[in-house]
Amino acid sequence: MKKDSKIYIAGHRGMVGSAIWRLLENNGYTNLIARTSSELNLINQQEVKDFFEKEKPEYVILAAAKVGGIVANNTYRADFIYENIQIQNNVIHNSYKYKVKKLLFLGSSCIYPKNAPQPLKEEYLLTSELEYTNEPYAIAKIAGIKMCESYNIQYGTNFISVMPTNLYGRNDNYDLEKSHVLPALIRKMHLGKCLENGDWQAIRSNLTGLPIEGIDGNDTTTEILNILKKYGINHNQVNGSNNVSITLWGSGKPMREFLNADDMASACCYIMEHVNFKDVEPHTNEIKNTHINIGCGVDLSIIELAHKIKNIVGFKGNFDWNTKMPDGTSRKLLDVSKINNLGWKYQTTLDKGIKSIYNNYIS
Repeated sequence: MKKDSKIYIAGHRGMVGSAIWRLLENNGYTNLIARTSSELNLINQQEVKDFFEKEKPEYVILAAAKVGGIVANNTYRADFIYENIQIQNNVIHNSYKYKVKKLLFLGSSCIYPKNAPQPLKEEYLLTSELEYTNEPYAIAKIAGIKMCESYNIQYGTNFISVMPTNLYGRNDNYDLEKSHVLPALIRKMHLGKCLENGDWQAIRSNLTGLPIEGIDGNDTTTEILNILKKYGINHNQVNGSNNVSITLWGSGKPMREFLNADDMASACCYIMEHVNFKDVEPHTNEIKNTHINIGCGVDLSIIELAHKIKNIVGFKGNFDWNTKMPDGTSRKLLDVSKINNLGWKYQTTLDKGIKSIYNNYIS
């Protein structure tokens, strides 16, 4: 890419999209374009066609998607498969139609079978059944991978798919119903610490900034305590002391890998600048599994993650693990040898990353 190349970033307000935008700007790219969801509905075929016809971007980074944690994935199954497939179909097809030089499609590590060997290699795709709770989302992302591959094979396009591990960072989603595990833990423990300290000004400010099921900082103390309890933040006042415990889903035993969004942005920019489809295309009769895993290659249990965040946030209470709730896939560690061999490695340790985003969150 040239510094004045016209680059369209779909999903530029999201955690990854905004990180990519910041990095490209910092690296001197001057012709970035984007649209908010109110300006361009990526689910609408005609709107996307009209956008590409008018703007004719040279490069496209498809970071827009409907995303969420285990609760959202399992609850809004139809929304996740429909909206993601529509977005992908519209953006990828019009990128071909209007001769985009390179497209980068962002998927997810949940594309791999739930019982696949660890660490997860790209070649394990479609070798057995998926984890049920996020199956619709995973199927949508698999369709995106196959769409990119198929257009490359049939039309000679240069569309590359990357599969990030669990991501966290600035502009993350802290909605307790829809967030992923790491930002949910940060918010729960922050609110728990505020309860321990009797800091109701901070609690009300937090809820005013992001209400929980319509409950904000203007509601009564009882209403606020009830909604916090619903989401596992339990307050008991004993002899004038504020005792707080946090209920967490599952056993805490599943292992997860986490990558900072700024590192993900670094990988995406590296691929856009240095990697083409021919670099990942197998020299066999069957062209498949050309996607690239993006991660750090290191994981830890949810229990370990919870205690790590507890120490960083300064929450002093206990955890109660609700083992009646699902754990999800037991382990999802990515094999990152392909991206490492292509010349990229992660930089941000988990401790450093969590400290950074918690400071950003409370400010």
